[in-house]
Amino acid sequence: MTVNNLTEWGRFSEPALYILMSLASGPKHGYAMIEDIEAFAGMRLGAGTLYGALGRLEERGLVEALPSEDRRRPYRLTSTGRQQLNQQLNTLHRIILTGLERLA
Repeated sequence: MTVNNLTEWGRFSEPALYILMSLASGPKHGYAMIEDIEAFAGMRLGAGTLYGALGRLEERGLVEALPSEDRRRPYRLTSTGRQQLNQQLNTLHRIILTGLERLA
């Protein structure tokens, strides 16, 4: 299954974007992602939201699970996930610039 745009996910698009952004700096397990996302976005994802979004991202080939470390399972961004994240961030960048220009 492929997805062309995270906005097609409706209410799941924001957590998915945050997860992709978190994994862009390297593989992480769930708790590390929750902490990282809270640090850069000011939003604390619940475990259900995180793992639901991770499952959808994994189904779409945007992230992949790595072998477990103790009881923790780390995830990493795939090359497709990196491309999707880049596309989404470029779109958001254009939207932000337009908004800032209109406020000026």
